[in-house]
Amino acid sequence: MPFIITDPCIETKDTACVDVCPVDCIHPRKDEPEFAQTIMLYIHPDECIDCGACEPECPVTAIFPEEDVPQQLKQYVQLNRDVFKSDNPPGRPTR
Repeated sequence: MPFIITDPCIETKDTACVDVCPVDCIHPRKDEPEFAQTIMLYIHPDECIDCGACEPECPVTAIFPEEDVPQQLKQYVQLNRDVFKSDNPPGRPTR
């Protein structure tokens, strides 16, 4: 199960989680053109290795293991998946 970023990240986009991700699955990064336009960060569900390094680094407690996403934030599970299925995903195209 991948980790999921939820609504506390909206307009925060703190990139401490990006810095510790060993597989570079959190997008967009500050150096990606989409960073300025995107309201939050997303974890690519197929690239996340479920290491958990990102979760404690989030200063706004926006990251959860998929199975632990609070009920009122469950829509972010699908949102994280859908953003990488779009024609213009943040960071890089889906695989």
